[in-house]
Amino acid sequence: MGPAGVAAAAQVFVPDLDVLSVAPDDVHHLEHALRLRAGETVVACDGRGAWRTCRVTAARDGILEADGPVHHEARHPTELTVAFVPVKGGRPEWVVQKLTETGVDRIVALSSKRAVVRWTAERRDGALSRLRRVAREAAAQSRRAWLPEVDLAAGLDELAGRLAPVPLALAQPGGDHPSTALPALAVGPEGGWDPSEPAQGYPLVGLGPTVLRAETAAVAAGVLLCALRAGLVRPAT
Repeated sequence: MGPAGVAAAAQVFVPDLDVLSVAPDDVHHLEHALRLRAGETVVACDGRGAWRTCRVTAARDGILEADGPVHHEARHPTELTVAFVPVKGGRPEWVVQKLTETGVDRIVALSSKRAVVRWTAERRDGALSRLRRVAREAAAQSRRAWLPEVDLAAGLDELAGRLAPVPLALAQPGGDHPSTALPALAVGPEGGWDPSEPAQGYPLVGLGPTVLRAETAAVAAGVLLCALRAGLVRPAT
């Protein structure tokens, strides 16, 4: 069934499902934003597939107490990756949020030759920490048992090397239909890929008949791949 199938008021991620130590920010969210009261159901999850139902308690030594056994949700054997070249403003955070909600397993902020946003070495750690925090919040909201991996990559070659032997494909108008046979898909920047990047021989995948904004294309890639994996849509023949 998984956490999404439980009638709970909220979900939180905790390091240990026996100790149930909730981070201060999550305690504040449960008590003040959601205004939960003693006895209400909350799902606690470790972000690695294990979760259990809990009850809100008024005890001083913790906000949650266990109210069910620990369940384990296996990771899907076909892991999906969407890489995207960040655009200006808060849109990278929006992309990570939506890709997390759709169920993508690995999200990579990617540099490319035509990238508009180029994080300096000093800003990279802060940017990555911010994106991971957004993914964690979105995973709790969407009741995921597995936190997505969120990372940065300096370019296509670096990303392809990390994913090997899983092939990396590039989103490109006129490319082949999306397929879980190509479960890792990179979306280019606002101006599209530099011609030298698709020329390296990566498979090309199309996302539809229209030209999408960069951030829209990244989310469309995640939605299509997740729908194909879940059997919600049939692969093109």
